[in-house]
Amino acid sequence: MKDLQIDRVEVFTVGPPTQRLAWALDMPGQYMTGTIVRVTTRGGLVGVAGAANYSDFQFESSVAETLRCMAPTLIGRSPLQREAIWHAMLSKTLPRAPQAQSLLDVALWDLTAQAADLPLWQLLGGARDRILSYASTALLESPDAYVEAVVRLREEGFRAIKFHCWCERGRDLAMVRRVRASGHDTGLALMLDVEQRYEVPDALAVGREVGELGYVWFEAPLDDYDLHGYRRLARELTVDIIPAGNSVVDHRMVAFGLDSGCWDRVRIDVMTCGGLTGALKVMGLAAAHGTTVELQCWGYTLAQAANLHLMLGQPNCSYFEQPTPYEAFEYGSDTVIRTDADGFVHAPAGTGLGIQVNWGDVERATLGRIDCTAATA
Repeated sequence: MKDLQIDRVEVFTVGPPTQRLAWALDMPGQYMTGTIVRVTTRGGLVGVAGAANYSDFQFESSVAETLRCMAPTLIGRSPLQREAIWHAMLSKTLPRAPQAQSLLDVALWDLTAQAADLPLWQLLGGARDRILSYASTALLESPDAYVEAVVRLREEGFRAIKFHCWCERGRDLAMVRRVRASGHDTGLALMLDVEQRYEVPDALAVGREVGELGYVWFEAPLDDYDLHGYRRLARELTVDIIPAGNSVVDHRMVAFGLDSGCWDRVRIDVMTCGGLTGALKVMGLAAAHGTTVELQCWGYTLAQAANLHLMLGQPNCSYFEQPTPYEAFEYGSDTVIRTDADGFVHAPAGTGLGIQVNWGDVERATLGRIDCTAATA
């Protein structure tokens, strides 16, 4: 085995010239900053990870600035020490951008899988090599636009679609009803995501209707921290309730939410919950409670890949989230993840994450770079 001692960590803050999307009426088109970590070992292996964060008006570098102080933790260590490194990076007193620890952890897993000459999903358990996908829409301009999207996405092979919408009760219900009246959704699995914008009365009203329409789940009806509200929805509605998965992501808090009956399914993102090490803890808790973890995959290809490998490695996830339109999420990667004509996504080929980064494109859109070596740590 090659020498796995880490001797370099590079951080790229990337502002790609891609389409800016919104997923609620009160959001302007979002600047989706990509942060990429590249970790190099003494023996020449290179591990990568990527995460996205979203902001109004301009790109921002909070994740990279957090990593400026965290990256030296890896110098001189081995990716085989992932658990020890993960605990060492847990800050007890200082706030940090949640993607930072996740990026370093996923890069370590990528290195470990490469060193073992395995694709990452096999190292993570090898439960399956493909999974059904749902198309995750951005906010569209009208109910008819959603009908047109359903027709198009169905023709592309999708068997499931999640709607991001205005997050206003009246307009959202008008869209849901228009899609149903069109008849084009017959046989599709449907989900609705209202981005934590409702209060309990609106959530109950909309949840009852989408439950009657047979939706698979109702996502982010309330602020993630409104656990009392979530528990009420889970008790009173027939549709499965899941959170946004942006805030209550620590495995101990997830355990409390599950024990309290707050959700029917768990939702997290590998790239905001502490990486694969943190996500595996949540997957185990959900399995023990007899439920699934519906992983977020909204972000650039590297972030999608980390979540995909976990849901292929472990059996308790139902769908891959395919962000649409595709091109807005594929900048900087020569390898892309797309749903096939039968509605599935497949494991990337190769060892580790299996994603070939286009470093030329990354460099062209890089807004800032941090280079940490033994000499600078």
